[in-house]
Amino acid sequence: MITSVQIKEYAYSLGFGACGICKAEEVGDENRDAYEEWIRNSYQADMDYMQRNADKRCDPVLLVEGAKSVVSVALNYYPEKKQPQDHPQFAYYAYGKDYHDILKIKLQQLFDFIKSIEPTTEGRCFVDTAPVLERYWAAKAGIGFIGKNSLIIIPKKGSYFFLGELIINLELDYDEPLALSCGSCTRCVDTCPTKAITSPKIVDSNKCISYQTIENKGSIDENIAPSMDNRFYGCDICQQVCPWNRYAQPHSISEFNPSEDFLNLSFEKLDNLSEEEYRKIFKGSAVKRAKFSGLKRNLETIKRNRK
Repeated sequence: MITSVQIKEYAYSLGFGACGICKAEEVGDENRDAYEEWIRNSYQADMDYMQRNADKRCDPVLLVEGAKSVVSVALNYYPEKKQPQDHPQFAYYAYGKDYHDILKIKLQQLFDFIKSIEPTTEGRCFVDTAPVLERYWAAKAGIGFIGKNSLIIIPKKGSYFFLGELIINLELDYDEPLALSCGSCTRCVDTCPTKAITSPKIVDSNKCISYQTIENKGSIDENIAPSMDNRFYGCDICQQVCPWNRYAQPHSISEFNPSEDFLNLSFEKLDNLSEEEYRKIFKGSAVKRAKFSGLKRNLETIKRNRK
């Protein structure tokens, strides 16, 4: 029989920065109510998928029949080499290859390892592509705690981490949630230029620069545009000001390293970027979610508001 210790040791050998395990069970009323209120307030903006499959989001057994455990992992993406500050800024998570692909491969390797020891194991890997409350499970599994910016903060490591889950049918030894919080710190709330953090742990996507520059398929809200400065794709402000991120260390995942072509994307180069060049530079990148037209829209919005 495989143990929780073996799973964690193998997860760390794959490069994960954290791994925790908790019981697969229905989400508690407090968290379910918070999710439902977030939807009622339309804080999901036009991301309709966030309100679909609410029952599955709150009960992992509906995603994986016979589920007993949630194995939660975190993968560091904090970059060693960063863009020049005067260039249009991409969120750090988008510097390299699409995390969905890289994290899914590592999760599958972890799953295969578990099955090699316990062949009767059944379950599924999840990387931000199914109705899973990943931050809830990461906190429940003791990986970190949910900060006021709504992100998972890992003690002594920070918040620049991708999350993934294995939901499996094995009974394991479980971790306890951490007895930590942001305390009285409100730097992320105070520094957000659009006041998107409406209250601790609650983000209004409509006001979020990340939503406006990535998920939004229409024009960027004229009330948000003046606050973008040179934030071109996504926004890291609420992480950059977080005291816990003084512990952030550069990742060791080669696929997340930015190319020189990417790092050289100045205003001028982006202004003259052809669709062919776009496809070359962002091949296999999460940036393609915004499409070529979305990047051009973002650039024009920034230029118009920086005059």
